[in-house]
Amino acid sequence: MYLCKVVIKWNKSNEFSLEMDKRKLEIKYTVFKSSEDLSDEDKTLINRAKKISKLAYSPYSEFGVGSAVLLDNGEIFTANNQENAAYPQGLCAERIALFYAMAQYPNQKIKSIAICVNPQNIDFTSFIFPCGGCRQVMSEYEDRGKEKMRILLGNISDEVLLIDGIENLLPFPFSWGNMQ
Repeated sequence: MYLCKVVIKWNKSNEFSLEMDKRKLEIKYTVFKSSEDLSDEDKTLINRAKKISKLAYSPYSEFGVGSAVLLDNGEIFTANNQENAAYPQGLCAERIALFYAMAQYPNQKIKSIAICVNPQNIDFTSFIFPCGGCRQVMSEYEDRGKEKMRILLGNISDEVLLIDGIENLLPFPFSWGNMQ
């Protein structure tokens, strides 16, 4: 992704010139070919997300998503997506798990979140990425805890993508600083 700043300058002859400041944005992540290559802590988190994804209420999309959140005190909270016929009244697995974890332990920091997909009757082998709303919530909790959150994405082929910090999924978040 490139960022570009454009400056237009007009001279006395009513001619203009453009000056640009192009910047490149780099996104960092690690791909593991198997969850077996993960640490025991990460493997547990991925397995908990996979397990809960099978219990998702997703009769409309047939796209179950599970999430497991690890707090810095060692507590793990799991959740899955919950759909509703009156879209968009359903809620994503990530936000349910994050909100529940923070409701129970508001002073703890979020260490990691694992997100896995369980597609039913759908040929889907890719990774599932959090939606924009979930990314924004992750950003808020990361800011609040003042530490990067590790994001683990698992697919049905048992590959895992590890992303260190929400800025690698949401490079330009809206935060408290934007409101001051």
